[in-house]
Amino acid sequence: MNAILRSISFIFHPLFMPFFGVAFYFSKTPRYIPDSYIKAKLTALIILTIILPLLLFYLLKTLGKVKSIYLSNVNERIIPLILNSIILVFIVLRVLPSNEFIELYFFFIGILLSTLSCLILALLKFKASIHMMAISGIFMFFIALSIHFSKNINGTLALFAIICGAVATSRLHLKAHSNIELIIGFCLGFFPQLILINYWL
Repeated sequence: MNAILRSISFIFHPLFMPFFGVAFYFSKTPRYIPDSYIKAKLTALIILTIILPLLLFYLLKTLGKVKSIYLSNVNERIIPLILNSIILVFIVLRVLPSNEFIELYFFFIGILLSTLSCLILALLKFKASIHMMAISGIFMFFIALSIHFSKNINGTLALFAIICGAVATSRLHLKAHSNIELIIGFCLGFFPQLILINYWL
């Protein structure tokens, strides 16, 4: 059971969630988008949201600024969150501007707002769950997409509701967060996406 719960924390690590959300969008959108264009966008996102943050993490680890990719210490979170915010700004300005994919543009604006909120709390010495923030944000985005595209994805939504619970259980089991840190993390991810649907739904 311990191995399973550790695997859940790794599989649904926040680094993977933005890419997964975009891939899901392209799989469900009724718009015609050339495969080459989709591949170019997904490749750019893999580089910017997964590979680059990992490289920056190993640089920070070499410099002694962080110890673990899970950023267990609240002080370790500040620099990675700042760097991630800069990456997200670049994505919304260059990779997914509003005139191309309005849904994805506001999805990443929501991620940026969540990240900045988490950064502010880190500066105040509060360690909100980034895992819950990521999974709840993508969960709300999927709900909005199902309404926007008038598609029945109830199976996917039910699965993600279960995943949200599994991630919370995993983080509690690993003693990475308290109940309140998980709840605050969930709210930080969920509500920015909920508020921003007013601008594109």
